[in-house]
Amino acid sequence: YSIVPATLITILPVGFVFYRGGSLSAEVFITTVILALGITGPLMAAMNFVDTLAQVGTTVESVDEVLLAEEQQHEEKTVTFGKMDIGLSHVSFGYHGDKEILHDVSLAIPAGTMTALVGPSGSGKSTIAKLIAGFWDVQSGTVTIGGVDEKKIPLKQLYDQAAFVSQDNFLFDETVRENIRMGRMSATDAEIEAACRAAGCDGFIRELEKGYDTKVGSGGAHLSGGERQRIAIARAMLKDAPIVILDEATAYIDPENEAVIQEAIAKLVKGKTVIVIAHRLSTIKDADKIVVVKDGRIMASGRHEELRESCPLYESMWQAHIGAKDGDVA
Repeated sequence: YSIVPATLITILPVGFVFYRGGSLSAEVFITTVILALGITGPLMAAMNFVDTLAQVGTTVESVDEVLLAEEQQHEEKTVTFGKMDIGLSHVSFGYHGDKEILHDVSLAIPAGTMTALVGPSGSGKSTIAKLIAGFWDVQSGTVTIGGVDEKKIPLKQLYDQAAFVSQDNFLFDETVRENIRMGRMSATDAEIEAACRAAGCDGFIRELEKGYDTKVGSGGAHLSGGERQRIAIARAMLKDAPIVILDEATAYIDPENEAVIQEAIAKLVKGKTVIVIAHRLSTIKDADKIVVVKDGRIMASGRHEELRESCPLYESMWQAHIGAKDGDVA
């Protein structure tokens, strides 16, 4: 709409001068004006095409990154686990061969305990969790589950050992029922509904247009953030894995939904080996072990009160957290 008058501002006066001077016939002048008016459509289409090309380029880069990623190398023979303890021994790691993120990390997580990973943003907490879940293979050092090196565990068996609940869980453009069934494909409808009741999402699901058969849209766009999170927890409950990893699972949830989700999480982690990543330290101060991570290294570990006395970084984080809470109340 801005291009049409801009073209005529130039063409009309200049063309009229040429017409009055006799160097431009009336037919050519009128044809030029008509062509100037008609050029807007193709120009707009060309501009839209350039935008589309940029989007395609971004998508191709994402797909190319996945296709060029190094394949995980695991043995195919099913293994037998002991207790579901977790161990990291001298682990160093960087994504896609880029700059190293974790540096010589060693950590022991006993079976049936709750371990919290805390630290500044970008310190490597989520990377540790993803390595434990088997999403990536370590480049040096070892990660063990139940006393077995992860690289000796078949990928399918490895992925069955951990349920991963993050702050940005992805839902497929499928029904609510099928999204939850992703946790365990062999689950019956009755088992799915039981998991939803435990996760506190059965009520709102039944109020949807088609209940459990309602499509959630791409990425769960038809649901609120709290609803997507409760469905993700129900999916993790259905999976019933011995290891549960919670990566900021309640970071962006409103207070009303958070109470429901916290109750659902308490049921999810019962009797499991639990790893929690959290910025709100009050939610993890009762953990069996708190591990402080900074710049890809473990700075300290222990219980809440111990770390407040022995780790200045943890104490400063705790004071900042308490100050933020006081500010919210005020």
